Amino acid sequence: MKPTLRLLAANLGLALATTAATTASADTWPSKPITFIVPTAPAGSTDIMARMVGEPLQRALGQPVVVDNKPGASGNIGTEAVARAAPDGYTLLMQYSGYHVGNPSLYPQLKWSPSKDFVPVAMVMRAPHVVAVSGKLPVNSMKELVEHGKKKEGGLFYASSGNGSIQHIAGELLSRQAKQPMTHVPYKGSGPAINDLIAGNVDMFITTPPSVIGHIASGRMKALAYTGSKRHPSMPNVPTSAEAGLPGYEVESWFAVFAPARTPPEVVAKLSAEIKKIVESESFRKKVDEQGAFATYMDSAALGKFVDQELVAWSKVIKAADIKPE
Repeated sequence: MKPTLRLLAANLGLALATTAATTASADTWPSKPITFIVPTAPAGSTDIMARMVGEPLQRALGQPVVVDNKPGASGNIGTEAVARAAPDGYTLLMQYSGYHVGNPSLYPQLKWSPSKDFVPVAMVMRAPHVVAVSGKLPVNSMKELVEHGKKKEGGLFYASSGNGSIQHIAGELLSRQAKQPMTHVPYKGSGPAINDLIAGNVDMFITTPPSVIGHIASGRMKALAYTGSKRHPSMPNVPTSAEAGLPGYEVESWFAVFAPARTPPEVVAKLSAEIKKIVESESFRKKVDEQGAFATYMDSAALGKFVDQELVAWSKVIKAADIKPE
């Protein structure tokens, strides 16, 4: 056999072997535990979602699903860890939209790309935010909150799960619309922010309901407004932003599963199909509804297009509001 033909045959053999290995891994996946990396601290909405999806997912796949919290650097530590992980379907990212579509516009030296380093798997939840204040704060409406801020020495202090998060952006937008200076206090995830809000160390936290709805029910927090277009059934007494005197102040986050780029398409499809069953199940929808949010499934292709649209939309919001990472 001529050298050129031998080289072609060798390359063909390698390609066939690689294809066979990929197919085999997809056919046998999963054969070991799966890790859900959460780029925030425990007890926040992203963490709650990872556990709500992970529990039924491990029953469906027959393998443990381990939640690994990697907070810090406004979600970039955990997100980058998944971007650099082996694309074999055993390391997944439960992502918060603020990090995925906000950080690229805030951090020019970002070490990961939402489009190049990840493949979309499935959306699981969409959630307008709730303007939550400490139960110790002597206010019961948005009007009273703004007036309190004008009288309070130093003004209002609002928490977020990190610089550049949608909570951060939501606070800046509220400050501008209410014409009330507010001081941003970033945390490494919602959990620490919630603890300080309950303690009265910060005044306000504009976040998705799952992480705070229990505290609102107990009285440790008060909900002054819901940033959706209509009231949520789980919080019928909480007015919308428009009803509270802030027309047009609508803020929504979403949560979705991503895998490292080059994860076998067969694995992504299998994973997305199982997540679809979970998100569309009555038990999951009921739990999400009780958390003040909406169970929402998008497959890989739809989520990819949606992410592209969101990247453009949030880039405009961040630029218009002149929001900078602190």
